[in-house]
Amino acid sequence: MTTRPVKHSVTLHGHRTSISLEPEFWDAFRAAAKEDGKGLNELTAEIDETRGDVGLGSAIRVYILTRLQAKLA
Repeated sequence: MTTRPVKHSVTLHGHRTSISLEPEFWDAFRAAAKEDGKGLNELTAEIDETRGDVGLGSAIRVYILTRLQAKLA
């Protein structure tokens, strides 16, 4: 089953920006931020600083996947 991305706004370096992620990734991203004791904007900024040329939505998906893989290892 495939779900369509949902667009949400976050504040990144003082500016609002929209990110489109599938609802399952939004849920996992919010859970990761909560688990780390961070706000969604803070975690987004950390990912943004290390993403290079990759789109922000893609960087967040890879972050979530990598985090889940580490838990399974």
